[in-house]
Amino acid sequence: MNYQELKSIIEGLLFLAGEEGISLKQLAEVTEQRQDLVADALQDMKNSFERAGRGLQIVQIAGNYQLATLPQHAPYFEKLAYSPSRSSLSQAALETLSIIAYRQPITRIEVEEIRGVKSERAIHTLVNKDLIEEVGRAEAIGRPILYGTTKAFLDYFGLASLKDLPDLADFESAEQLEEETQLLFQKLEEQQLTFDDVDKTGQEANPEQEQQQEEQEQES
Repeated sequence: MNYQELKSIIEGLLFLAGEEGISLKQLAEVTEQRQDLVADALQDMKNSFERAGRGLQIVQIAGNYQLATLPQHAPYFEKLAYSPSRSSLSQAALETLSIIAYRQPITRIEVEEIRGVKSERAIHTLVNKDLIEEVGRAEAIGRPILYGTTKAFLDYFGLASLKDLPDLADFESAEQLEEETQLLFQKLEEQQLTFDDVDKTGQEANPEQEQQQEEQEQES
């Protein structure tokens, strides 16, 4: 592969790695290139992002490289996260939340394996709304983040405890995960309609906006 193609592949790998990031060694192994060449490509990309005034940057945290937003743009992200039109949870967020509620502690990659689609945006939404939180790190390559639900999750859906979730004993085996999570999704959706069907302005909320954005990311 040529140098430009290498940088393009690295950018895609960084995007897929999400907040867990990916090490220089992993990038070299996946691309089948020398580590020094990959390191040069990463530095070239960092400089290019800065020169172009991109809204993303390449950072190195705990030895892993990842794509990140710019700190100076944080006020705009906060406005997006807490805007009234985003008060409701999208179907993608509810599906992700139901999986985490049942299978916690669980990593983002495991959630995506169950859903069959990327879930990073949905997870970020749930973290911003204090419905899930980091509860530890998995004993696996890269030490991925483990997520679990919060007390706010119970309050949000009017649950006294996690014991009030649909009983997994109603299902014969763990292979019926899709049916389990669908049952919880329906329960959460009913609660969602009770609390957030209409936003503070008296107009119907638009929970499909985030789902559409996630589908666009899948196509890109």
